[in-house]
Amino acid sequence: MKNLLIASTSTVHGESYLDYLLPALRLHFEKCKTILFIPYARPGGISHQEYTDYVAKSFKKIDKEIKGLHEFDNPIEAIKNAEGIFTGGGNTFLLVSQLYSHTIMTTLTEVLKSGTPYLGTSAGSNICGLSMQNTNDMPIVYPPSFKTLGVIPFNINAHYLDPDPSSKHMGETRETRINEFHEFNSIPVLGLREGSWLEVRNYKTTLRGALSARLFKKGEKPKELATGTDLTDLK
Repeated sequence: MKNLLIASTSTVHGESYLDYLLPALRLHFEKCKTILFIPYARPGGISHQEYTDYVAKSFKKIDKEIKGLHEFDNPIEAIKNAEGIFTGGGNTFLLVSQLYSHTIMTTLTEVLKSGTPYLGTSAGSNICGLSMQNTNDMPIVYPPSFKTLGVIPFNINAHYLDPDPSSKHMGETRETRINEFHEFNSIPVLGLREGSWLEVRNYKTTLRGALSARLFKKGEKPKELATGTDLTDLK
């Protein structure tokens, strides 16, 4: 059984951090008093504690307490005992490197597959797939492996952007980069636009949010998937 929310972003234009997700999070974490936050992606290079404090302000709106994983002497036991878990955005290379450095990638996979409620945004969503190879981030550190949690049988491209026909930039698009990935890899890639997320309940995966998503599969034309689409059989 799995209980996951995998969101493209933490913040949509014109709103505060996590505001657009709060109604879903209230239900998602309804049985949790305290949520374990994994701050390793550190957007902008902020400290783990600064990131945790920032996240705590938003979760206070739904009466949830946040504890940062960096506050625990034994991160493996902290993950095993967590009521709920949130991994925030930032740099995916840094996040994955830290998960391996603290030897918690396998433990995190195990607890998520056993039903611990999980929220991922941006980098925290990228790691839900089979690999982190479709992140948009710069490789500021070198993780020992690109392999990630594998709690969904495909990859996520968070913050997916469509080409802007009015732009003077004629360089490569996000679609071009994903097509390059598929020259060497066969893993399906789901382009999640801002404000969209995946809801994974037990063995069912559903696209949620106001926007469609774009699905890329090796050797096939991209497909637009409407919100509400059942993605359970995607692999």
